Amino acid sequence: MSVDALVHDRTALLVVDMQNAFCHPEGTLGISGVDVKPAQATIEPVRRLVEAARAAGVQVLWTQQEHFAADASRARKRLASHTAKRKRVSALSGSWDMDLVDELKLLADDPSFVIRKHRFGSFYETRLEQVLRMLGTEALLVCGTTANACVETTLREAYLRDYDVVAVTDAIAAVRPEWEPTAHAVWAQYLGILATTADVVAWLEQGRAPRALGLGHLLLQTADLARSERFYVEFLGMTVRKRDTFRDGRPLVVTNEGVGLTNGRPEGPGPVDHVALRARGVRELAERASGEGVTIVRGPEPSSYGVSLYLADPDGNQIEVFEEETP
Repeated sequence: MSVDALVHDRTALLVVDMQNAFCHPEGTLGISGVDVKPAQATIEPVRRLVEAARAAGVQVLWTQQEHFAADASRARKRLASHTAKRKRVSALSGSWDMDLVDELKLLADDPSFVIRKHRFGSFYETRLEQVLRMLGTEALLVCGTTANACVETTLREAYLRDYDVVAVTDAIAAVRPEWEPTAHAVWAQYLGILATTADVVAWLEQGRAPRALGLGHLLLQTADLARSERFYVEFLGMTVRKRDTFRDGRPLVVTNEGVGLTNGRPEGPGPVDHVALRARGVRELAERASGEGVTIVRGPEPSSYGVSLYLADPDGNQIEVFEEETP
């Protein structure tokens, strides 16, 4: 499985916590003795990802950790929180520590897509999920800091919400590099797939190229429009979206399922080998076909889709109806 399985206009890039606190030598991690060079090394890959995503029309979202100096919720803990293990509380509200790093901050130019968070997870008690719903997002490309805290928590949260998840490994830094191999193995096994910046940028650039995005509709010429309409609408259960007339006067029936019907079918077999339609109740359709005089070419039978039934419409076009079938 690779990033090629994703759909560009249903995917977003999520940049997690690329802030001074976690990436700058004078930020909280740096002054606490953490080597921030690995985090600094992710800045350029993240910039490449952001620029490529924007050029491809893929939405970029940013998260920004924000802590309060006085946090009553955290203060009631009896065991030390992670913030107590550093020289100071990181990313205090309004501080330089909280700012995105200079190399990236100008790219986060729309506050609507900057998500403030107060704990590790980008989804936890933030507006991220609602924003993703409004965007129609189904997949997330994730990069940022730090691998074993905010990034991993976000990957888990996204997976639990049934997003397709891609961790862009060379654009994610851990507090301790020796933790990364285990993290990557866990992510790949349980949460999503791993990819490199080069992989993702190539996929994003592919999305910019002119190309067909999918089947919009299929227009069939029929010998008997009324009879064909009965087959597709009454038997197969399609619904009519509109009726219209071509400029040459031929009538047109368009279904919501993407099949258009008109008359004027030429003599002999047409150019269509067969039409494949996703369906529900394929075996029941086979039983109905036998009782209603609809020709079964073959099936129901196992197929690459699950189970398929091949029918002949009134003009002899071969119509495959298929559905996934649970064993």
